[in-house]
Amino acid sequence: MSAEKGSAWREARGNPVAWGRLPGHGVTPLPGQGGAGRAGGAMAIFSVYVVNKAGGLIYQLDHYAPRADTEKTFSFPLDLVLRPHDERVVVAFGQRDGIRVGHAVLAINGAEVNGRFTADGKDVLEFLGNPANYPVSIRFGRHRLSSNEKLMLASMLFAIGSQLSPEVGSSGIEMLETDTFKLHCFQTLTGIKFVVLADPRQAGIDSLLRKIYEIYSDFALKNPFYSLEMPIRCELFDQNLKLALEVAEKAGPFGPGS
Repeated sequence: MSAEKGSAWREARGNPVAWGRLPGHGVTPLPGQGGAGRAGGAMAIFSVYVVNKAGGLIYQLDHYAPRADTEKTFSFPLDLVLRPHDERVVVAFGQRDGIRVGHAVLAINGAEVNGRFTADGKDVLEFLGNPANYPVSIRFGRHRLSSNEKLMLASMLFAIGSQLSPEVGSSGIEMLETDTFKLHCFQTLTGIKFVVLADPRQAGIDSLLRKIYEIYSDFALKNPFYSLEMPIRCELFDQNLKLALEVAEKAGPFGPGS
C-alpha cells in the first residue's frame, strides 16, 4: 500500500492511535530533496488553507512577511484618487512613494480606520475632502482579511468552482493562476481540501500538498483531542507544517509533479 493510499485509509477510519512521533523526529524530506537552494533563491509559499468537506475553513497559515505599510503626510488637495470599495476606502489612481492602486486607507493621524470610517466615526472620504483637516498623516497598505472574510471566501471559492463545471459531480478548482500567485488544491477521498497559495514560479506544489496531507493524518487525525471537521489546533501539526514549507522553499522543486 502506498503512503498516499495508507494516509487516505487512516483518514477514512479516523484512526486515533499512535499519535505523534518520537522526540527529535521531524518531517522526513521526500526522495530527491536536497539541502541546496535553487539558483537565484527560493520561491515563496504564501499561505496554506485546510477546508472541510462541508466547505468550512478549519485551518489557515500565512507563511510570508506582509509588505510594510506606507505612511505619508499630505497637504490639501490630496494627490491620490480614493474610492469606496467593499466597505473600505482604497487608492483608485495615483501611485507614489510605495503607495499602490488597491491599497486601503488603514489609519489617519495614527488612529486606525474602521472600514470607511475614522476612529471617531467620521466618513473617511468626507474627512479627507475637508481642507481644514490638513496637513494629514495617512497610512496605506494591503487590507488584512478577517477570519470571517477568509472563511467566507474559502467556502465561496469551491462552491463557484463546482457550479461552473460542465460535468456533474465536480470537486471544484484544482489550480487557479494569476500574475502574482497560483492557487493549488488537493482534495482527499473523504472530501478534505488542502490549498496552497504560492509564487507562480514555485515548483513541486503537488508533492507538497500530499506531504501536508500526511502531516494532517499523522498530527491532527491521530490526536485523541481532535474532532473531525473541526478547526485544527495542534502544536505538532503547526511545527511540522512550517518545517515542510521551509524544506520546500529551500530545496526549490519539492519533488516531481508540478
